[in-house]
Amino acid sequence: MVRAADAPIRELDVGVYTIPTDAPESDGTLEWNATTLVTVCCSAGNARGVGYTYADSATARLIVDKLKPLVVGRDAMDVAGCWDAMVHAIRNLGRPGVCSMAIAAVDNALWDLKGRLLDLPLVKLLGQVRSAVPVYGSGGFTSYSDGQLSEQLSGWVASGIGRVKMKVGREPQRDVVRATTARKAIRDAELFVDANGAYTRKLALALARAFADQRVTWFEEPVSSDDLQGLHLLRTRGPGGMDISAGEYGYDLPYFRRMLEAQAVDALQADATRCAGITGFMRVAGLCEAFAIPLSSHCAPSIHAHPCCAATPVRHLEWFHDHVRIERILFDGALAPAAGALQPDLSRPGLGIELRAADANRYAVAA
Repeated sequence: MVRAADAPIRELDVGVYTIPTDAPESDGTLEWNATTLVTVCCSAGNARGVGYTYADSATARLIVDKLKPLVVGRDAMDVAGCWDAMVHAIRNLGRPGVCSMAIAAVDNALWDLKGRLLDLPLVKLLGQVRSAVPVYGSGGFTSYSDGQLSEQLSGWVASGIGRVKMKVGREPQRDVVRATTARKAIRDAELFVDANGAYTRKLALALARAFADQRVTWFEEPVSSDDLQGLHLLRTRGPGGMDISAGEYGYDLPYFRRMLEAQAVDALQADATRCAGITGFMRVAGLCEAFAIPLSSHCAPSIHAHPCCAATPVRHLEWFHDHVRIERILFDGALAPAAGALQPDLSRPGLGIELRAADANRYAVAA
C-alpha cells in the first residue's frame, strides 16, 4: 500500500499531437480534416499516469504556465485537492472552454496515476456499479456519400453494436433521405441523429416527426444547446419514443444544472475531456441522479470506460469514429467493444492505457 506521504507529484509533462482524419469530415455546423490531442503525463513514486483532452494547442500552454506549478509537489492521492486548486487558479481566465479542458487533461492523468500507485483499475477506485457499458457507433458524417454512410453504420451493427448515430443538419432537405438510407443499412438496430445545433426550432420539430418514420430514437442537439427553451419545446412536442439530448459543450456544474432545471433533455451528455475531467464527470453523474435523468458520455472512449462503469445513471458511451481511431494509433490498451459494450480491463491499473511515444511523436506539434 502506498501512503499519501510517499507519493508527491514530481513531474508533469505536456504533449500536443495533431492527427489527420482518414477522410474529410463535417457535421451540421463544422468541417474538419484533423484532430488535436493534448496529453498530460505525471509521475509520483514509481508510477506514471496519462490523461488527455481533445482541444486546441493553446490548452497545453495554459497547463504548463498555470496548472503545472500548482500540481507538482502535491500529494498524488489528493486528486480532489488538486482539482480545487486548479479551478481556483483560473478564476480570472474564465471557467468554460480552454481552462476546463486544461484541467480535464491534468485531472484525468491524476486519476490514472492514483490508480497505478494503488495498483487498482480506475473503475475499482471509483466504485464499480456495472461490468461493462453499452456503446453506440458514432460517425455518419455529412461529408460522407450515401455509400460511405451505409458501409460505416452497417459495419458497426455487424460487429455487434446495436445502436448507431449519424450527423445531420448540413443539407436539411436531404436529411430525411439520408436517414432512410441509414435505416435500410442497419435494419432493426437503433438509429440516432445529431444536428449539432444546426436547425431552427420549427425545422427541428418538423424533421423530428419525419425522422420518427425511420424509428429514430435519439435526436441530439436539434437546436443550439444554448437554446434551453427550444430543447424543451422539442422534448415536450416531439414524437414519443424519441429522446432529446444535449450537454457535450458543458464545462461546469452550473451549465448542467441549468439544462436539467429547464427540463431541456431526456438524456444529458457530458465529456470528461471538457467538463474538468473525471472529477467533473462524476459530479455531473450526481446531478443526473438527483434529477432522475440518464447520462451518456461524449466521445473519448478510452477516458470514459472506467467512470461510465462507476456512475449509476449512465446509459451508454459514444464510440466516436475519430477518437477510436486516434486512441488506437497512440495508445496501448485502447479497448474494443464486445457484444456491443465496453468492458474495462481489470488486469491493468488506472485507465489501463499507455502512450506509445514513438508513434505519437510522428504527429507532435509545438504548443
